[in-house]
Amino acid sequence: MQLNGSEIVVECLKEQGVDTVFGYPGGAILNIYDALYRHSSEINHILTSHEQGAAHAADGYARATGRVGVCLATSGPGATNLVTGIATAYMDSVPMVAITANVTLPMLGKDSFQEVDIAGVTMPITKHGYIVKNINQLADTLRRAFEIARSGRPGPVLVDITKDVTAAVCEYTPAKIKNEASDHMENSLSAEERSMSCTEQELDQVVEYINQAQRPYIYLGGGAIISGASCEVAEFAELIDAPVCDTLMGKGAFDGRSPRYTGMIGMHGTKTSNLGVSQCDLLIALGARFSDRVIGNPKKFAEGAKIVHIDIDAAEINKNIRVDAGLTGDLKTVLRALNKRLTKQDHSQWMQSIFDMKKKYPLKYDDSVLSCPYIMEAIDRVTGGEALITTDVGQHQMWAAQYYHYTKPRTFLSSGGLGTMGYGLGACIGAQVGQPDRICINIAGDGCFRMNMNELATASRYNIPIIQVVINNHVLGMVRQWQTLFYGKRYSQTVLNDKVDFCKCAEGLGCEAIRVTKKEEIVPALEKAIALKAPVLIECVIPEDDKVFPMVPAGAPIAEVFDGDDI
Repeated sequence: MQLNGSEIVVECLKEQGVDTVFGYPGGAILNIYDALYRHSSEINHILTSHEQGAAHAADGYARATGRVGVCLATSGPGATNLVTGIATAYMDSVPMVAITANVTLPMLGKDSFQEVDIAGVTMPITKHGYIVKNINQLADTLRRAFEIARSGRPGPVLVDITKDVTAAVCEYTPAKIKNEASDHMENSLSAEERSMSCTEQELDQVVEYINQAQRPYIYLGGGAIISGASCEVAEFAELIDAPVCDTLMGKGAFDGRSPRYTGMIGMHGTKTSNLGVSQCDLLIALGARFSDRVIGNPKKFAEGAKIVHIDIDAAEINKNIRVDAGLTGDLKTVLRALNKRLTKQDHSQWMQSIFDMKKKYPLKYDDSVLSCPYIMEAIDRVTGGEALITTDVGQHQMWAAQYYHYTKPRTFLSSGGLGTMGYGLGACIGAQVGQPDRICINIAGDGCFRMNMNELATASRYNIPIIQVVINNHVLGMVRQWQTLFYGKRYSQTVLNDKVDFCKCAEGLGCEAIRVTKKEEIVPALEKAIALKAPVLIECVIPEDDKVFPMVPAGAPIAEVFDGDDI
């Protein structure tokens, strides 16, 4: 059948099972928006308040559902406003397709109005980028974009289409897509993608290391969630009788209420995780990338242990830490192969020492006043641990990771690699759209919230029932913490004690608002927000000098973890 380029874009989205896109229109992309208007009963479009919000919403939708998130933007500033969101998705391996429109082909390269080489701009932060200048290549390019975004190690793909291509007409042939979108990323992986690059001999070597170990430790990353390997991880931990720690990205891949779970590892990891990994004789990294925020001083990281690294991306093996064995392949597949080869281990003495350490070094905070740890524990109680939590970046992010028990994958969404302030609200909107039956709560500091709080207008426009919790300490908390500990209390540009009223801002953007200043007010506020089934902001005023502990100074060995008692 004969279709114009804009209709082909819509038909390709339908082929991929896309039901929702997030975006903002403009001149160059008007033809595509005209086609979306005619197909509004098939594809839901969420108009965000800013293109960055669209990218974060597509990211949150993808993380919450495992499906490819889609965002749209026009040329020039519309496209460049997607860049931070694309980079966020790239750093955290989130499947996304960003579709932009550019000036017409004759106008390319002439500094035309709103012309930007967005494919060139985003080249370092995408898995792949396309510029479509020929209508006959449009459908196949879009299909390849989705396949690349979701295959192997997922990530964002950019498709830039010149405006004349969106208007041109050609013959379109529908295609049956093998990897149709599904509720979980793991169900859309083909057998070929699940194949292992590692050999039988390499698997046997890892089994030998496990059989020889007396003090094994499992270090779990976001790859376990992307792979859908939670059940295999749980079986693996039982078989080798080992404790489990996780990264920020790995939250929920292992049951946070399990006795084996020791909490997060790294700069703000628990003392048990940091000290335990430093004492183990075998560290097994599952879908993790040995980030600098995790390993601290690389020369001192798990220096007494053999290290096994399993990851789908061969480039990650030996990149940051030299390992004794590296297995390349989909984590779910590799763990299934390992689990079949393993016999039940008994490390009761080692596990007892870990249990003793957990009792000796519990997470703790001042419970005499309203604080973010108290708020996170209240959210955990009120929601029964069933909420989907998104965060921005800073102290509140670490508290949200420490004090809420994540028991299922895809329930903690946060910008880990890029550390994007302003990420959480857009991501929460995307997550709520993708998981409409879940309670979705965004935790943001007052500094982060200022960056993209305009997306409350998006939530109110569509009555998306997110709960926005603002942890307001009137400072840039994490930066101030560093200034207190390492910069002689010189609080350069980190004090936000001004006249901004977040409750009035929220009400002005069409949302309900509740201010909380006392401990006893938080539970009623949460219960009211949940009952309203509408977008609600809860502003929680906490002390300005609350600190996130434990902590490891940048570049120090993680064994040098300290907390408030140590100071």
